[in-house]
Amino acid sequence: MKALILEDDDLIAELLETVVAGLYSGVSVVLAETLGEALSQVKNNRFDLYIADRNLPDGSGLELVRQIRELDRDVPIVMVSGRSDRESVLQAAHYGIDGYMTKPFDVANLHERLGKLLKVDQSPEPPDLETLLRDSLEEVIQLPSDVDPSDILELISRQGDLSAAQLAERWREETSLTARLLDVANSSSFRRSGKPVETLRDAIGSLGVPLALNQALALSLDVSNKLQHEPLRELARAHHEAALQVAKEAQRLAIRLKKQPVLLQKAGLLSRLGELAVLKVLNQYAAAGGEIGTPDAEKALENWAQAYGNRLKVQWRLPLGVRELIGAVHFLPNDCTREERLIMRAASLLAAGQQDSEECRRLIRRIGMETDETELEKGNGE
Repeated sequence: MKALILEDDDLIAELLETVVAGLYSGVSVVLAETLGEALSQVKNNRFDLYIADRNLPDGSGLELVRQIRELDRDVPIVMVSGRSDRESVLQAAHYGIDGYMTKPFDVANLHERLGKLLKVDQSPEPPDLETLLRDSLEEVIQLPSDVDPSDILELISRQGDLSAAQLAERWREETSLTARLLDVANSSSFRRSGKPVETLRDAIGSLGVPLALNQALALSLDVSNKLQHEPLRELARAHHEAALQVAKEAQRLAIRLKKQPVLLQKAGLLSRLGELAVLKVLNQYAAAGGEIGTPDAEKALENWAQAYGNRLKVQWRLPLGVRELIGAVHFLPNDCTREERLIMRAASLLAAGQQDSEECRRLIRRIGMETDETELEKGNGE
């Protein structure tokens, strides 16, 4: 089954996607932000369900409804809108919609109403979790986030050609990212003149383009606030924080060894890709009525995180060198001599509080740093 969701608000679009995935096991969802994108999709594809926002940047969702109904009188179409007056509802009904839903709405109400509108059995057996995980692995994986990680990675791949002004123009509508960059730029580590940084462009200029992009990547990988199931949110927060700590330790070690830290920091941020992707699928399972507690979720993470991580590395076209650095966070052969990979493994152990382990001390010696207690504890004290 394929569904098209036309919605220019990212949060609402992701909410709709989650609910549709919960109602229809194995559904493939295509998101469109503009009427033009949706019409292009309709021209080239056939969908089994349409959900369309009424008011869009480049027109009305009613135009999409009109064109669909010229081709198919029976396919389900649901309109969502912030307008609830009688005239608006009747006008939309005249175009041949199957349901009209007004914003705002929450997950439970949305799930119930869509199920009724589309005549979905409200008490179906939830999908088999293993089957869902296996099937989802074969699809395009999208992490639910305020900022698309693949977009940030594309910018990172050509960061040498980007200026602070260009990034500021691209991100001027990204409020969460703007707030994050201003906060980091105004921290004690970056404040030089004693005057606060007040604009996004100045914040990026203060941080430098590479570090600003890594900050954007860190934000894009925080999916916890997009998961509706509380145990999964807690796990998402924990894995995101673990990645941040690995990135921090990798940066610290690189600086002490007089190496460029940006690439190592990037690898640390990406070190929990698989876990975040699995948690998204588990959230879909919970939305479909499946029961999943923390032990079950942890077992699924153990069994599937590596496969999902490898899938995303390919999907996002990460360079082989970056993939190797990410892999070193989790496992490093004893005969490995590549210094960057040694640093990443050491950073992982330090981030996990294993600075006293024999493996960590051995790695610290191999990269040419002291192994006394004071030296190793600097990662936790800085």
